[in-house]
Amino acid sequence: MRAPLLSVGMLFCAVALHAQGASAHKSALSWGPAPAVFPKGAKMAVVRGDPSKADQFTVELSLPNGYKIPPHFHPTDETVTVKKGTLLVGMGDSLDLSKAKAMKAGKKGSIPAQQHHYAAARGATVISVKAMGPFAMTYVNPADDPQKAGQ
Repeated sequence: MRAPLLSVGMLFCAVALHAQGASAHKSALSWGPAPAVFPKGAKMAVVRGDPSKADQFTVELSLPNGYKIPPHFHPTDETVTVKKGTLLVGMGDSLDLSKAKAMKAGKKGSIPAQQHHYAAARGATVISVKAMGPFAMTYVNPADDPQKAGQ
């Protein structure tokens, strides 16, 4: 009778240690300013892979309330999962939040390569983005590109 109880106890300990390890991994993310292609104010952490290489990667973006990403597109498909807050996502060549769809925490969606889209944060928002690298973002209106501001 003791052996099964001991096994169950060890199983609970293993599950608890795994959960602590996963939790420590999440808090161990190295956050910094998002790359210059994003409007100022966003923070980014690389979760898996290297966005500059031709391979799968996952990053998390932390967006302050009211943060907007003007219409843009990517050369590869991307999958976005909202971890916290609400991400407003719209399709097209002009930022029109009245036509955007709200993705609340826990929602996941995909955007195909070359699809023109825009986004905004309602409340402090954290999203996970999975895609194939190398990461690239092209603004529909080149004047919206923060890297070209002041040129």
